[in-house]
Amino acid sequence: MPSGTLLYAQSGGVTAVINATASAVIQTARKRKVKVLAARDGILGVLREQLIDTSKESIADIRALAHTPGGAFGSCRLKLKSLEEDRAKYERLIDVFRAHDVRWFLYNGGNDSADTALKVSRLAAEYDYPLHCIGVPKTIDNDLALTDCSPGFGSAAKYTAVSVREAALDVAAMAETSTKVFIYEAMGRHAGWLAASAGLAGEGPDQAPHLILLPERTFDEADFLAKAKSTVERVGYCVVVASEGIRDADGRFIADAGGRTDSFGHKQLGGVASHLAGRVQDTLGYKVHWALPDYLQRSARHLASRTDLEHAQAVGTAAVEYALDGMNAMMPVIVRTADAPYAWKVEAAPLSKIANKEKTLPAGFIRRDGYGITAKARAYLGPLIHGEAPPPYGADGLPRYVTLKNVAVPALLAPWHE
Repeated sequence: MPSGTLLYAQSGGVTAVINATASAVIQTARKRKVKVLAARDGILGVLREQLIDTSKESIADIRALAHTPGGAFGSCRLKLKSLEEDRAKYERLIDVFRAHDVRWFLYNGGNDSADTALKVSRLAAEYDYPLHCIGVPKTIDNDLALTDCSPGFGSAAKYTAVSVREAALDVAAMAETSTKVFIYEAMGRHAGWLAASAGLAGEGPDQAPHLILLPERTFDEADFLAKAKSTVERVGYCVVVASEGIRDADGRFIADAGGRTDSFGHKQLGGVASHLAGRVQDTLGYKVHWALPDYLQRSARHLASRTDLEHAQAVGTAAVEYALDGMNAMMPVIVRTADAPYAWKVEAAPLSKIANKEKTLPAGFIRRDGYGITAKARAYLGPLIHGEAPPPYGADGLPRYVTLKNVAVPALLAPWHE
């Protein structure tokens, strides 16, 4: 039986299947007779020494995490700076690890989280503290390097494609006397993976979505309006999917919510669909409807992809095995071995080659006119939304999700002051 405890933390925006990863982590560690602590509200909980004893949870509740959305232990957006700039915070992390005999640290997040796990591993080595740090992939943006896809993306992509297909049927039914243009806003700051997944909703120029606006292509308003007009004249209506991160020729976000920034220093986006709807209505005179699904894209566990769920569970299991087997500064990644039939496996990749890297939509995935996806994109995206994994439903007709007890571990250090 290995000596020490394993600490698991969730980071950044949660996904429909991040708790499935947590469930796999805890179950795998229990099989190896290792105690798992979870940080309340991510890395912030480690700094505050607010840790949760997962051994207090029943196995039934831990298994139920696999079909429960959200972040069971709480997540946070807290970007740690360099080891030099934020050394006091990193040293506090090491102090907390020492106090609770944490020998394995699993950080479940995206690019910034991979960077943090890498820095923590380096500081632990500097202090000669025996700690194995493993980054665990998660993001609906699908922008992590080295991994074929990011757990969380497949379910958000499925939700997007289904929502666009269903909304398009509604628009088509009403177009003669009502809505001519419908605009759906997809998450995606710099990478258009989620917007591109909407392309799975239809095939051919006359099937929705007719226009996809991707951050990898400069937004040209005049060209967009002309394309929307010609689509309405040809098809009778136009369904547009716009990534929140589209920019103009000067590099400015089309949707810039008052210039605010989040804790990672990113521009606070949201509202591009509303903006475009106004421009279409004012310029072309069409009746327009728009939708901002926002959190719905990442919380829709009822529409999760079976493939995505299996990915999320597999990386959780592998992360524990890597850590307990002595790996450090690594991440379990998805490796695709075939498109049709789809086949994949999990391999270890160094955090140094993942941290702060960003994988954008390849040029070969974007249609020549810039407003749609190619056959290559369909071959890549299609398998990721395959399969259903619905949660159990109760007599009230609603999904039966679990809420953990989240029993706190007594603090052993002096309170941390930010």
